[in-house]
Amino acid sequence: MIDVRKELLERFLRYAAVTSQSDPKAKIVPSTPGQKTLAELLAKELEGLGLVDIAVSEYSVVTAHLPSNLPAGSKAPRVGWCAHLDTVDAGLSPEVHPQVIRNYQGGDICLNKEKDLWLRVSEHPEVERYKGDDLVVSDGTSVLGADNKSAIANIMTALHVIQEEKRPHGDIWVAFVPDEEIGLLGSKKIDFTQFPVDFAYTIDSCELGEIVWQTFNAGSARLEIQGVTAHPMSSKGVLVNPILAAHDFMSMLDRTQTPDCTAGTEGFVWVNGISGGPSRCSVSLKIRDHNLEGYKAKKALIAAAVEYLKVRYPRARFALSFEDVYGNIADAIKPENSACVDLLREAMAIEGVKPINLAMRGGTDGSFISTQGIPTPNYFTGAHNFHSSCEFMPMSSWLKSLGVTLRLVALTAEAK
Repeated sequence: MIDVRKELLERFLRYAAVTSQSDPKAKIVPSTPGQKTLAELLAKELEGLGLVDIAVSEYSVVTAHLPSNLPAGSKAPRVGWCAHLDTVDAGLSPEVHPQVIRNYQGGDICLNKEKDLWLRVSEHPEVERYKGDDLVVSDGTSVLGADNKSAIANIMTALHVIQEEKRPHGDIWVAFVPDEEIGLLGSKKIDFTQFPVDFAYTIDSCELGEIVWQTFNAGSARLEIQGVTAHPMSSKGVLVNPILAAHDFMSMLDRTQTPDCTAGTEGFVWVNGISGGPSRCSVSLKIRDHNLEGYKAKKALIAAAVEYLKVRYPRARFALSFEDVYGNIADAIKPENSACVDLLREAMAIEGVKPINLAMRGGTDGSFISTQGIPTPNYFTGAHNFHSSCEFMPMSSWLKSLGVTLRLVALTAEAK
């Protein structure tokens, strides 16, 4: 019998020892060499677990297949699991040094005595919900990286249990992808002929019980403005200031639909960058909305504002570009494929986990995978305080997440 508690922790510590923080400034995928190192490590471990069709692409996307052991003619769906290799750049050390607090008895936790770094109950009162539990924490100088290496450990441990205990299962595919934290870049590099599933799951972020099948529709926009320069002594009727044109553009956006004025499923347009000088100016924007029509309306508003500027500044030049980054998972879930959510709820119920529906103000790799016709809801890792030095993982929640993974394997094997 496999000691899953021990294996989860050992795998996590092994994966966390590989520095794999992504770099938003990089122009390649993967953005950092550590992600390639981790991809190669996982490929070797998958081979040892008996998976086949193992591939590591030029982008360090790892895919592998565990063939069904069900009787011929089984109608079990083909199911995938996806997790990401990178940890986030939160302005902290890229090196992660996890530690385990055994039998936590409450109170503040000293993460780093030498640097006097603490996880304070006054700032994170949720930690006291886990008295008596074992907690995995960072040393205070970095994120913990439970986002998303706890999920990798979850999936790999589940595969080991399935194989070792010869549990019934349908066709299972796994995908480990780089650079999720900087725009889901890795999932956009998946070769879906090597991930041919009916539906999939991500295990990312989220505390115990949280499930995500609603995310933003997300995009970006960039406006480039070419003005007309002139010396101030002779600029009347000649000078066209691109910075003032950019100011006019931003003033036409709805100031009540910004990140600081919205919550829940409310969308926004966020001006998150502006740079320029006498001759050129550029404005960068992020566009988010859970509602697809609302998302399209925000893009249309931006385009209409630029058309107005063209009339207001006929001698300036304007170039507007949009990029659709990912979609709302909910838009991919239809009555004919909603089993992925139904099975997840059933698995959680059997494992004694109360589902908490979370309309995420963000996205997961599943937000892109779902746009490819593969509905991909997300369920909890069990950790807290992601993207911070106070990130922590309660062992009891982690084991519940693994239990849901194994239960999904069993339920999909029984599906008709």
